[in-house]
Amino acid sequence: MRPQVRNDRLFFALLVAVVGLAWVSLWVWGRSPYARFLEHDALASVSREDAALLAFFLAGWTLMVFAMMLPTSLPLITLFHRMVRDRAERLWLVFLLIGGYIAVWVGFGVLVHLADLALHEGVYRVPVLGSSERAIGAMILALAGVYQFTPLKRHCLDKCRSPMSFIAGHWHGTAASLETDPRRANRAARRLRAAFSVQAFRLGVSHGLYCLGCCWSLMLLMFAVGSGNIGWMLALGAIMAVEKNLPWGRRLSSPLGVVLVASGLLTALGLGL
Repeated sequence: MRPQVRNDRLFFALLVAVVGLAWVSLWVWGRSPYARFLEHDALASVSREDAALLAFFLAGWTLMVFAMMLPTSLPLITLFHRMVRDRAERLWLVFLLIGGYIAVWVGFGVLVHLADLALHEGVYRVPVLGSSERAIGAMILALAGVYQFTPLKRHCLDKCRSPMSFIAGHWHGTAASLETDPRRANRAARRLRAAFSVQAFRLGVSHGLYCLGCCWSLMLLMFAVGSGNIGWMLALGAIMAVEKNLPWGRRLSSPLGVVLVASGLLTALGLGL
């Protein structure tokens, strides 16, 4: 086996191991005495006095992103690793790529979490809205379903399904210029490494934004069905991976949208989730 092929396989195995560790961590957490802190509803009482509970949400959400979203981007990450494998800092560049990607999803999770807390606080403060919990879940399901048919969803999904063209459009790595003066050569090499690092992080952020545009409504369902439900995590993660990566995944969007809208209607009528 050629060294490059072996290295590619080892790198892919490492990524799979990271994803597997995230799933195992979520499973262990869900069976620990602190399992309630993995549930979003259990954190709905966060206030200024116990804002430290937000750390539990951040930890749980980050694990969810690694477990559910990182697998959907494995083709792009492995392709990027293959493109930079001749560079000494290749693992650092991949780390920055993943870091930028994860940062987008963590930022989204924090914003949605805070918005959801504000929404529930409003519901609790207005007695007439006290029975609207089911309506909120129905609205989230319907919103996720409708979004499946929007041009923005299709545009972002197309970007996510074309990792090679995406990297080509966002990564501009070039070879270092030749310098005869060792000091100038070292300075040029450092500047080049810094430029590559910034590009790798920006590539991760850009990919994360398109991935967010593709899948935000599906991840939002975790606030409706329970962020600590491993079964729902597996189902939604599998759906997003299929939709983004398999040849026929593009055809899944419309049927999924119909199912989600119907589920929202059934939930509003008290027959759904």
